[in-house]
Amino acid sequence: MSADVRDILDMERANTPEVTRDSFLATKKRNFERTKTASRRPEGMHREVFALLYTDKKDAPPLLPTDTALGIGSGYKETKARLGMKKVRKWEWAPFSNPARNDSAVFHHWKRVTDNSTDYPFAKFNKQLEVPSYTMTEYNAHLRNNINNWSKVQTDHLFDLARRFDLRFIVMADRWNRQQHGAKTVEELKERYYEVVALLAKAKNQTSEKKVFVYDAEHERRRKEQLEKLFKRTTQQVEEENMLINEMKKIEARKKERERKTQDLQKLISQADQQNEHASNTPSTRKYEKKLHKKKVHQQPRPSRVDSVVNAIEIGSSGIKFSDLRGSGVSLRSQKMKLPANIGQRKVKALEQAIQEFKVDPAPPPTEDICTSFNELRSDMVLLCELRTALSTCVYEMESLKHQYEAACPGKTLNIPPSLVPIKTEALDNSTN
Repeated sequence: MSADVRDILDMERANTPEVTRDSFLATKKRNFERTKTASRRPEGMHREVFALLYTDKKDAPPLLPTDTALGIGSGYKETKARLGMKKVRKWEWAPFSNPARNDSAVFHHWKRVTDNSTDYPFAKFNKQLEVPSYTMTEYNAHLRNNINNWSKVQTDHLFDLARRFDLRFIVMADRWNRQQHGAKTVEELKERYYEVVALLAKAKNQTSEKKVFVYDAEHERRRKEQLEKLFKRTTQQVEEENMLINEMKKIEARKKERERKTQDLQKLISQADQQNEHASNTPSTRKYEKKLHKKKVHQQPRPSRVDSVVNAIEIGSSGIKFSDLRGSGVSLRSQKMKLPANIGQRKVKALEQAIQEFKVDPAPPPTEDICTSFNELRSDMVLLCELRTALSTCVYEMESLKHQYEAACPGKTLNIPPSLVPIKTEALDNSTN
């Protein structure tokens, strides 16, 4: 290609050797020998890993890692042992005694000759509990107990074991002489010991100096029985217990959800009462209430708590809160009747159906009084729709519970008290009209 460019531009060509058949075959032979001696990377092996296995000379990797192969040193042959010139310290087989033993037993162990200490190094861990003692007079005056059938011989044997084994009651129960003193459990030994200690401390006026331990043997027996029952449970019992625990958690979650929904329903009812009270403050309503009050002899108050179980009720914000147009600039009064943007599509559809049901003009003249009354009317309609939904859900839940009771108890019928029977939806419609 470069030769053709040089010919076109009339440039001098470089003196290159002429390619002949022999020179061409010699070049191919050298390339073949170079590729033949080169090691090929196995298929599937990464190039970086293959480069770690071979050196620049393409030698095979060593079977064992050596300092020579790693380039750290010249190998282990030149390493010399450096031995110290100090004398070894002498040891001797020396006798020793344990101060915690009373039988004057002598033991032996190895120790350095330079170590002149004769005390046993582990003697500092020998700690013995202080077990109280009593005399015959103290026993007859304070410790005689015929309720638990403990004699003085048995009590003496108990305190002797307590001193020997440092209140290890499991070992004491094992070493208890059953042939002479009868069988005693660990709980009985503990109960008698701590009872005697408390009585002696009370007799010697030592209750303020040290704390008196009170042992409840009956509680300990029940605890061990429960622990044994828990240990001997079968796999089916464990699975049943886990299932019951999960069911209990679900019941607690449903209970909390119903309580929350009951509170929401209470808020909805209280808001409806407040709106009714606000509507009753008008002059015509007050005159009507005065006449109605004269006719009524007794008026039952509204219950403050919902007794029926509320389930699956979705209650959002009750009513509609219209924003006041207090911004700067010119605005139309008809904008006051525009629904807020935060109202969902479900409430909008329910409001349109209520307006058609009560035959109300959806676009009345936007006078000041009409705007206020129309907004209050639509807010009451939304509240009415929510009350209808809550009431229908309560009725459905009550009927469902009734059917469940009749299915669980064949031959029995659940009679709902008249005070718990909810008002029909038609009655709400008539009261609204």
